[in-house]
Amino acid sequence: MNQLFDSVVISLRAIWANKLRSFMTVLGNIVAVTSIVTVVSLIQGLNATVSDLIVSDIGADSFTIVRRGIVRSEEDEERTRNHPLLTMREANAVRNFGDKIVSVMGTAGRNATVSYSTTELENIQISGVTSEYGNFSNYNAEQGRLMTPTEVERSRPVAILGWEVADRLFGQTTPLDKVIRIAGVQFRVVGVSKKRGAAFGQSQDAFAIIPLGAYMRLFGARQSLTLLAKPGTPETIDEAMDDATVALRVARRLKPAEPDNFGLLTSDTLLGLYAQATNGIFAVLVGIVAMSLLVGGIVIMNIMLMVVSERTREIGLRKALGAKRRDIMSQVLTESITLSTFGGIVGILLGFTFAMLLAAVTPLPATLEIWSVVLGVAVTAAVGLFFGAYPAARAAALDPIEALRRE
Repeated sequence: MNQLFDSVVISLRAIWANKLRSFMTVLGNIVAVTSIVTVVSLIQGLNATVSDLIVSDIGADSFTIVRRGIVRSEEDEERTRNHPLLTMREANAVRNFGDKIVSVMGTAGRNATVSYSTTELENIQISGVTSEYGNFSNYNAEQGRLMTPTEVERSRPVAILGWEVADRLFGQTTPLDKVIRIAGVQFRVVGVSKKRGAAFGQSQDAFAIIPLGAYMRLFGARQSLTLLAKPGTPETIDEAMDDATVALRVARRLKPAEPDNFGLLTSDTLLGLYAQATNGIFAVLVGIVAMSLLVGGIVIMNIMLMVVSERTREIGLRKALGAKRRDIMSQVLTESITLSTFGGIVGILLGFTFAMLLAAVTPLPATLEIWSVVLGVAVTAAVGLFFGAYPAARAAALDPIEALRRE
């Protein structure tokens, strides 16, 4: 242990004695690790944000029934174009089919203008919901309350506002029991949802929720609903989806040979599609950036060969005084690993700084994972070990007599 510590101290002294050369030696590693940490931080931030968005929209303990499933090609587009609309008839069929599904709600949405007094907000997401919406974790009220099932069933003109809509319309004034206009029609505010924040530069709080009946009076009844279904327990979600599929096929009188004319989605389904679409791209990005580690390793090997040449007499003297081959190899390898790891640590700090700066000035999110720090240090240490092995072997093989004679 003391020998290793002494080797590290000697390596650090050598690095400090040749500061410019040492910096130029590890510059490749610094650039490589900086790039890798920056890219990985952005990828992790992106993955976390997308995951949160999908789970918040669908819910981890529920699934969604849509008119058209996932469209992957023009053939899928053509095949699903004429799927019938989803209505409350299908929602009732799914709800009443069995005991695996405990709650089904219908929802529809579009953008419209929301105003209060002289303030008018455009392109606000308006969502109409049925009375079972309160059973789903997506909906909440930080101020005031949720709409009651009676208010929703009777299509009362009440609304729950997203945090941003309430803030922009009312400022410091309480929005509760105030009358706003949605698409020119009056609604009374009964609650304000808690703040969700922004994703990719887009606010997640610019919305209003109203009863589905009131929504259809505003925007028309001939439109397809999205159905959210909640199983009794998260563990039975697959069985619940099977029941929903059978219920919809029976309600739509589909023959056994006919394909489903609807789609079922879970958060895991969408996350899987996202991963399938992006994993290859991310791997290529990291692979391209990692190529600079190879260049950095070659630079380290060349410099270490030069160091061995410069310190030939020193190595010969150490061997003459009793140093063994493994002692010489250990010294050279320690210096190579220390150099490379130093570059990795600097690269990690710079990479995290750049990632945070990018997240601050762009919509891209960034997250630094501990495993990426450990990986960065381990990879740079491995680079130092691999590319320092040949110079270390050359140093250990020197004949002490010849080494001492060399000028």
